[in-house]
Amino acid sequence: MSKYPSIFNDVIGPVMRGPSSSHTAASVRIGRMAMQLFGAIPTEVIIDFDPSGSLATTYDGQGSKMGLLGGFMGFEADDIRLLEVESIAQARGLQLHVRILPYPNHHPNTYRMELRAPDKDVMMITALSTGGGMIEVVELDGCKISCKGGAYEYFFYTDSSGNVPQIIHQTSVRPLRSEEVAQMAVQYGTSKVRITHPVLPILDKNDFAPPFITSAQMIEYAQEHKCNHLWELAVHYEGCRGGIPKTKVFEMMREVVVKIKESVEAGLEGSHYHDRILDCQVLKFREALASGKLLSGSLMNRIIACTISMMEVKSSMGVIVAAPTAGSCAVLPGTVLGTAKELNLSVEEAAKAMLSAGMIGVLIAQHATFAAEVGGCQAECGAGSGMAAAALVELSGGEVQEAVTASSFALQNILGMVCDPVANRVEVPCMGKNVMAAMNALSSANMALAGIDAVIPLDEVIVAMDKVGRMLPYELRCTGYGGLSVTPTAKEIEKKIPLSLYQATVAKPHNNQNITK
Repeated sequence: MSKYPSIFNDVIGPVMRGPSSSHTAASVRIGRMAMQLFGAIPTEVIIDFDPSGSLATTYDGQGSKMGLLGGFMGFEADDIRLLEVESIAQARGLQLHVRILPYPNHHPNTYRMELRAPDKDVMMITALSTGGGMIEVVELDGCKISCKGGAYEYFFYTDSSGNVPQIIHQTSVRPLRSEEVAQMAVQYGTSKVRITHPVLPILDKNDFAPPFITSAQMIEYAQEHKCNHLWELAVHYEGCRGGIPKTKVFEMMREVVVKIKESVEAGLEGSHYHDRILDCQVLKFREALASGKLLSGSLMNRIIACTISMMEVKSSMGVIVAAPTAGSCAVLPGTVLGTAKELNLSVEEAAKAMLSAGMIGVLIAQHATFAAEVGGCQAECGAGSGMAAAALVELSGGEVQEAVTASSFALQNILGMVCDPVANRVEVPCMGKNVMAAMNALSSANMALAGIDAVIPLDEVIVAMDKVGRMLPYELRCTGYGGLSVTPTAKEIEKKIPLSLYQATVAKPHNNQNITK
């Protein structure tokens, strides 16, 4: 299937609740796919997390357990029932057991699971959260596979005489009829088949050849086809990637902007939640702004207010759009919505800005990562800042080269940013980092619009960002083992966080050299 990113799969989205797209939204998708493959809602699930990865210390506080339970019961990532999912699961007889133990794996966000239910064969499945809510099932009942949730997928068990079954994997962009599946089962000489349906909004295509996949190719394409604005290139790319009309691409992004606008406006009115570190901060900022206490800068302060509000909606379990992740959900939306409000721009103009940002995000997704567990916070807030810089150029009427230059500036400025959330909540210092990234986007856009040369091409900056992120010690990549996460104050805060209904026995971390590809 397609190996190239989609704006709506990989970059802008999912629409979700929860603190983390890598941990919450991705686990919902993993749970849904596991339940579909299993053929029923399981009654017992045993989950193993490697102590050297990210999930061993963050699965509870960052929503992996919540997302898995919701996914096993077929919930979507924005379902209001996620707020009470543990009690719902208990009422339905779904038991979840978490074990922290070392096992061979090559990604810090690895889920190894065993699903059970009466009168059902036990199913073993291993899946990865690869960043921004994207996932990949890499093993099914001991057989190596690759299933990313962008197609209708069929797994025919042709031989189970050994320890590992032989599985034939078939994909389709449409659901196969029951008679087609039965005919294929006869062809393969089996009666056992596991099936999963898409969990992503844009389906994969076998024959997609991108018109461009680097910024250099994109600029050349824009010159040849006389495309002055980045959003036009984004519409063309995503239309080809998903096999959908360009008008639908634009309308989909317009709907995203409406959802973001609703989230920002709700956040500006104040939000509250029992399980977060800070009380409502945006009202304090708005009050200080109204009283003249803050330094001047109307656009800057409006962006800060919108960014804080979006982060507080996320931390209160409200509905957000991961753009590109939940941990960085406020950088791009806060920047775009704040600027659009300040300049009195329309939803359609904001949608063009978001499409421009999405195109930069495709380049980052293809050549780097959005997973802080792999690349630190530069992969999340940093990527969001690079995308937001391009969006601001679009809102200012700038052209393709200026947007690319702005993104290069923004990414250069954030290399090496660590991910060290306090008490495993994506709240502190995440709110401040989102605001900082938004301000970085604003200054980067202005430098590009002024004609200042970024010197290092965007393509080279993205590659450098990926390399720098993978050089960071794992303690600084969303594990809770380093940085602000282990300060005395952070440890005191952690003691006050409510305990989970489900507990795990935690082993000490072992050598962590294998957790990045």
